[in-house]
Amino acid sequence: MGNGDFRKLWAGETISVFGSQVTEFALPLTAILTLHATPSQVGILGTARYLPFLLVTVLAGVWVDRWRRRPVLLGTNLARAALIGLVPLAAITGRLSISLLCGIAFLVGSLTVLFDLAYLSYLPTLVPRGQLADGNGKLQASQSLAGVAGPGFAGVLVQILSAPVALLLDALSYLFSAGSLWRIQGREPVPEPRTNREPWRQEVAEGLRTVFGHPCLRSLAGQGATFNALENLILTVFMLYAIRVLGLGPGTLGLVLAAGSAGALLGALSGRRTADVIGLGPALIGSMTVACLSPLLFLLARDSGPASLSLLTGAFFLHGAGVAVGNVNAVTLRQVITPGRLLGRMNASYRLLTYGAIPLGSLLGGSLASVVGLHTTLLLGATALPSALLWVVFSPVRSLPGLAAAAAIPAVPFLSTAKE
Repeated sequence: MGNGDFRKLWAGETISVFGSQVTEFALPLTAILTLHATPSQVGILGTARYLPFLLVTVLAGVWVDRWRRRPVLLGTNLARAALIGLVPLAAITGRLSISLLCGIAFLVGSLTVLFDLAYLSYLPTLVPRGQLADGNGKLQASQSLAGVAGPGFAGVLVQILSAPVALLLDALSYLFSAGSLWRIQGREPVPEPRTNREPWRQEVAEGLRTVFGHPCLRSLAGQGATFNALENLILTVFMLYAIRVLGLGPGTLGLVLAAGSAGALLGALSGRRTADVIGLGPALIGSMTVACLSPLLFLLARDSGPASLSLLTGAFFLHGAGVAVGNVNAVTLRQVITPGRLLGRMNASYRLLTYGAIPLGSLLGGSLASVVGLHTTLLLGATALPSALLWVVFSPVRSLPGLAAAAAIPAVPFLSTAKE
């Protein structure tokens, strides 16, 4: 893709997601290894990280649609760098606590809500619609590639430097990303003048109607919410289970998780091609079937021996590949069928449902593990995860041959405020 501004965005985001992979691994390990957190506390930390997606997403979507997106991206990156940098500082000065970790996680999560919504809405202003699938595939590939190296590298850093100090890498990555965004030269279109804006409540409602009113968006949102809640229940418990039951060290655990990112890299690179060959609908359903069934293999691991490690590595690889193929095609589908003026609010409403389910999964996972144990909680989550498929199996998504067919499906009025 010969687009200089996209390459700058891509480079900055690649470094940023590499750092974020370190935080994804090192933040819960800071609680588990440094603060000796209980399962409930680990669940609460996971809830704090994703609670902003439930509380502030829809209002953030309205705000993103009212302003240019690049300044939002710059500001949130700088603020996240400062907040993440507080964790090693607090550890060095002896002030680190679970409550402080949860507070920082919540604030970083709130800024991430703004960044992600602005990012998803900014990309179509840099890339022609015909190249969106290619652009999304490259960005997903970068995230997956960072994930391949990130957890393993983070595991080594945690063992050598401690989990809190490893987080410094993420703070630096946000600063690099901000610098790349600053170098973008293309002028972003001016948002609609504020004097022509509807009240924010009506704009929020319009975003919700966009998601619920289109059968493809509605089914993808339902599938995503169910999947994210149950997957996060599983992953919240798995880190504790891997360390305290299976006996994996931070470095080994990092390598196991990196296998998921290796699978995601393969899925990101092949996502568009898969849809071209077998059709958009079959690609989405096939990839999510793999993602939903693979965690059942987690239950077969018994220790930290070679057989169990091979099983876990293969399961995470399949899971990552399935999620990535689904994400590349689902994000492109959403961007193509949504009018540009509604992208921020559509993404906000969509993420309210899909990401808003994540803290519920974390909280439920930690609570269940405290009552019925780690293995039983994993069993319940893994057997329930395939239920997410029902949303897309019984929807128009199932038979979509491509993006043009999805664009031709009419939206259905939902909670219309129009007066007769």
